Amino acid sequence: MVARRKVAVVGVALSDCGRVDDATPYALHAQAARRALADAGLDRSLVDGFASAGLGTLAPVEVAEYLGLRPTWVDSTSVGGSTWEVMAAHAADAIAAGHARAVLLVYGSTARADVRAGRRTGTLSFGTRGPMQFEVPYGLTLIAKYAMAARRHMIEYGTTIEQLAEVAVQARANAALNPEAMFRTPVTVDEVLSGPMIADPFTKLHCCVRSDGGAAVLLVAEEYVRDCRTSPVWVLGSGESVSHAAMSAWPDFTVSPAAVSGRLAFERAGVRPAEIEVAEIYDAFTYMTLVTLEDLGFCGKGEGGAFVGKGRLRVEGGELPVNTDGGGLSAQHPGMRGLFLLVEAVRQLRGECGQRQVRRADGSPPRLAVASGTGGWFCSSGTVVLGVG
Repeated sequence: MVARRKVAVVGVALSDCGRVDDATPYALHAQAARRALADAGLDRSLVDGFASAGLGTLAPVEVAEYLGLRPTWVDSTSVGGSTWEVMAAHAADAIAAGHARAVLLVYGSTARADVRAGRRTGTLSFGTRGPMQFEVPYGLTLIAKYAMAARRHMIEYGTTIEQLAEVAVQARANAALNPEAMFRTPVTVDEVLSGPMIADPFTKLHCCVRSDGGAAVLLVAEEYVRDCRTSPVWVLGSGESVSHAAMSAWPDFTVSPAAVSGRLAFERAGVRPAEIEVAEIYDAFTYMTLVTLEDLGFCGKGEGGAFVGKGRLRVEGGELPVNTDGGGLSAQHPGMRGLFLLVEAVRQLRGECGQRQVRRADGSPPRLAVASGTGGWFCSSGTVVLGVG
């Protein structure tokens, strides 16, 4: 049997993000890709694997063509916000098995600019085919689905709306340390609760921002690490899982598919949740952060409300800094945000985050991080454990 190669992330980057009115999604893909390659110090000729989703009729063919790439390994898995953690897992497996030497993951979206410009694609729904045809006529929007799940958790475990609001407050506190975050002004629990109602129990600040932006991540086989200008961040383990499409097929609104993907990722990485020093978690809504923390094993089921209190998620003084860039609630959220989680996790492990840098007691950067993406309405999950040294 051929030995499996180790796989490292050696290049990460964001495109211009936030309010970007003068770029196409293709341009944001290209900007992020160029920056990630420059970050790694590698030429694009090394890239023989490519993964992309969410743009074009034949993704990733169209995006690869736009970038001038002719890959011999491709992935177009599309499972919503968890797409990029799932793709990273697939890419790591392909590299480890010798099917590719360097895989580039790229995403870009002008979600905000499309709405502002009145483009028809700006507010398209997920559609009414398949299982969704039985739910859409009753007004069960994506936001309403998350709101229903949050309310179920509140009923089952006594989770309070104030505890959910704490997630937004601490995300904004982290965003205040990030000069590239879209919203940086601190907020209070009262301000979160007094905002306009979007879908009960979610007010506006319980929901993610809508932004433009792109991201890119470059993974390579271990023999190419020595050619890079950056220190490697190793892919230690990953897991993926799908749960449901129709809400009626979801066995338990208080358990996300991260309960499976997280367990697999930690087992394969050979680490325990308690060893993780920074967590990047998909947060389109405050409840996502809370229930994912439970399902990844950072606290017991039903204990998420108490866990997110006392500033635990903050960069400054938090026991488990979560969404250190401000997350989708405050930094940026251009759609399928999972790739941004990987970028931030890698930057934290490399000690490149400036004022928002998480540090150990001795002042050094963290050595273990987890990125966990969620897709649809808790339909899918991908979790990746990363480490240095």
